[in-house]
Amino acid sequence: MSQIIAPGEALLLSALVTPTAEGIASRVLAKTSGGNLTLFAFAAGQGLTEHSSPFDAFVLVLEGACTLTIGAVPVRATPGTVVRMPAGVPHAVDAVEATRVLLIMLRNQGAD
Repeated sequence: MSQIIAPGEALLLSALVTPTAEGIASRVLAKTSGGNLTLFAFAAGQGLTEHSSPFDAFVLVLEGACTLTIGAVPVRATPGTVVRMPAGVPHAVDAVEATRVLLIMLRNQGAD
């Protein structure tokens, strides 16, 4: 199966990435010079350690719940919420239960 999704098809997000029992699964759905779209499935208790990105990142929670720590400030995110993580600001992700999120990363027009 190709990582990038085909155009002109209605696809179920839940079918595009298979969660693992005790890990993290991800799939890049689209990638351009302006950014990318990635679907993540986190098992409960999994996450991403603190890091930063040169892109603004938007986390859309589809299922479950997670805590996003952005610049040392925790933000709880649940289904139907979106959280912006600014470029250059350290952030981390902790799934408090099995969680699926859609991550949209957008490059600032002035960025290299």
